[in-house]
Amino acid sequence: MKSLFKRNKFSTVVIMCGILFSLFSCAYEKEEILYPPGDCNTLLPSYSLMVQPIISANCYSCHNTTNSAVSGGGYQLDSYAKLKVFVDNGKLVGVISHTAGFSPMPKNSAKLSDCNINKIKAWVNAGAPNN
Repeated sequence: MKSLFKRNKFSTVVIMCGILFSLFSCAYEKEEILYPPGDCNTLLPSYSLMVQPIISANCYSCHNTTNSAVSGGGYQLDSYAKLKVFVDNGKLVGVISHTAGFSPMPKNSAKLSDCNINKIKAWVNAGAPNN
């Protein structure tokens, strides 16, 4: 009977540890932790499928035709042709990478994820195709 009591107490402790572990095991909210760089697909870089969604989500609020004079420093990024100007002069990669000598973007926000920066760099390195 004493052995059965010890076994039940041990089982209870194991179950409680399992419950606590499961409650705290999903506490990460950073993109890099949830989706490690190994899962970052930079093959076959595409403007429309890879780059434009990143730029749209992180840059258009300031750098668009309507807002650019007020909050975007006059820089517009809301089309391929407008973005390509900043690819060609090297500013796009400099600002998103927070390279010294460039104004870090997005302004007053967190740096883009390493994955998103790598996707944009891969696209630039592929010649920034309009695809």
